[in-house]
Amino acid sequence: MVAKIILNPYANRWKASKRRPELEAALKAAKVEYELVVSEYTGHSIELANRARQEGFSPIIAAGGDSTYNEVANGILQNQNDQEMPHFGILPMGTANDLADNLGIPKDLPKAIQVITSGHIRPLDVLQVNQRYFLNNSGIGVESVVTVIQSEMKNLHGILRYLVAAMVAIARNPQWEMDLEWDEGQYSGPVTMVSVGNNPRTGGIFYTVPHASPFDGKLTFVYGSVETRSKLLRLLPKIMRPVGEGNYISHPAISEIETTNLSIQVRPPTPVHADGEIISKAVQKLAYRVHPARLLMLLPPSLGRV
Repeated sequence: MVAKIILNPYANRWKASKRRPELEAALKAAKVEYELVVSEYTGHSIELANRARQEGFSPIIAAGGDSTYNEVANGILQNQNDQEMPHFGILPMGTANDLADNLGIPKDLPKAIQVITSGHIRPLDVLQVNQRYFLNNSGIGVESVVTVIQSEMKNLHGILRYLVAAMVAIARNPQWEMDLEWDEGQYSGPVTMVSVGNNPRTGGIFYTVPHASPFDGKLTFVYGSVETRSKLLRLLPKIMRPVGEGNYISHPAISEIETTNLSIQVRPPTPVHADGEIISKAVQKLAYRVHPARLLMLLPPSLGRV
């Protein structure tokens, strides 16, 4: 079994590139047979992963952050044919590493490699927004505005960047009118944000969809209208609390819903992100869906099975 390692050198603001010798030393110490390729531009990891699947590699491993995992997963899932689905693993080398934390995958590289070599797999739900698959989280409204702001920050690093971006977005206080329709309901009216989760946490510290699970065959989303800066500011600390610790979904203006499909029309257009990657800065129609148990994920023994 030869693993294809796809390394995003830009992850964590180029720190992943500097850690390549550490990564390769850990792989060799674990006696992993591998071929390593380096992505060179946005979207390149999609191409590399798609080629790796066509060539029969398994596992295919994404080394980077959440946007790297997203691209590699999209490459695996594109142009599906009768080929056997490869195993998919991640090596956390990004900034927030939300998917890794949500799934209990260690940030320590030798320990993360042990997860891969243990061979414990479990089918993971995959979510989709329009033509893009995602594994952790997608959002529109103020959440995606935060994503745009943090991506443009050059002098702040780490989780602090996401927190400062959230404060800037709150100060701007953008608002939208939206029409939402899901399996058993609908809503039309003012909306500040919609967050669609396969896992609870995004942005390193924000539990935007606290009851989301990647193993339940559902997509879980949260929406709400919070019309003033002061109310948004008071809500911010609650978004940073896990469920059971006073999370923001207890607020009367916030709703959390399980479904399999969600369609949204937005006025005015909004940015949309998938796993922290802005896929459009101005979209008006969105269609979300779930693909249950779609990706064969290498996970710690507590979650996976051989």
